Amino acid sequence: MTETATVVTAERTETTAAPVLDVVIPVYNEETDLGGCTRRLHAYLRDGFPFPARITIADNASTDATLQIARSLAEELDGVRVVHLAVKGRGRALRAAWECSDAQVVAYMDVDLSTDLNALLPLVAPLVTGHSDLAIGTRLDAASRVVRGPKREIISRCYNLLLKATLRAHFSDAQCGFKAMRSDVARRLLPLVRDGEWFFDTELLVLAERAGLRIHEVPVDWIDDPDSRVDIIDTARKDLLGIWRLGRALATGELPLDALRRSVGREPLVSGVPLGMVGQLVRFAIVGVLSTVAYLLLYVALQPMAGAQVANFAALLITAVANTAANRAFTFGVRGQAGAVAHQFQGLVIFGIGLALTSGSLFALHHSVPDASVHVELFVLVIANSVATLLRFVGLRWVFRDNTCADLNRKEDRR
Repeated sequence: MTETATVVTAERTETTAAPVLDVVIPVYNEETDLGGCTRRLHAYLRDGFPFPARITIADNASTDATLQIARSLAEELDGVRVVHLAVKGRGRALRAAWECSDAQVVAYMDVDLSTDLNALLPLVAPLVTGHSDLAIGTRLDAASRVVRGPKREIISRCYNLLLKATLRAHFSDAQCGFKAMRSDVARRLLPLVRDGEWFFDTELLVLAERAGLRIHEVPVDWIDDPDSRVDIIDTARKDLLGIWRLGRALATGELPLDALRRSVGREPLVSGVPLGMVGQLVRFAIVGVLSTVAYLLLYVALQPMAGAQVANFAALLITAVANTAANRAFTFGVRGQAGAVAHQFQGLVIFGIGLALTSGSLFALHHSVPDASVHVELFVLVIANSVATLLRFVGLRWVFRDNTCADLNRKEDRR
């Protein structure tokens, strides 16, 4: 349940037939700019835009004449409506406006219209056709033309680099006030977005990306508003807290990403073949190499004291437990404690197959060459472990595929 569910109330004017596009303008104390910017956007949508469109002015707790001006504009101009919230927060305003929209595509832009309106059609068109799920304007593309001071430029680039480093984000510009989304996708994503302020955009995009949704980026021409009243220090602090909260939720498996993928139609194209197979193989190989090195070191340390078979059993058991835990989190992305014991038990069953292969190989070696050196034993064990590793990958894919789906289904049943 989102943090805004119990505090947001909305009043809105009645509109006519459902438009293709609903452009939301979130405002807080914008009595000076609201009238001119709304009329400019309205004229653009009326005279040159190919899809039926509506403007929604989302006022979030303004204390000046913004709400009165918004209502006057709704009475004056066709296709303009007003949503009023008693609580401040851009994310809350967008959530309230988008959730009650009947348009095919919902979008938003800043009231100052810093972004050139000629980018609106390239932003919306991939969503109307159904090719993309979300679209964002980017000021950080080489083809973008941006006018703003060095301070805001550095802050913006550092923030997006931080997102790439901490949340593995691949989109280029999280905070550009120029975004659009298909309404059916919005209805799936918005209940999972907790932030109601400036981190709202980032959280929405990270969830969309992790769900496998297609994010279309449009280079924009953008001129900074010198009268911006955003508190940079307070916003930065809240963004860092948001990154920490979202990163923790992703790491612990709190977010039902696989269930979200299924709900938005981004499940694997072929049943039983997981997404990101190449990445899984690479990560499994890394874990496998480290496990093999640890296994060989343990075997060499234990073999003189315990003998070949006991050393093999102990080294294989210890590394198998660590290997299952590492592959669970690193290779297959299964987070949290739910199902961990069952996964280890199933991993030990697969360990038994590896033990049979390696122990059998040692037995056959010693039967054929009773005086085989430890170097020959290691060579035989490496070959046997290679075969066991292939079987282990197939087995772990089955283990984590089935258990992940079961865990997510249980989460859905509890919701």
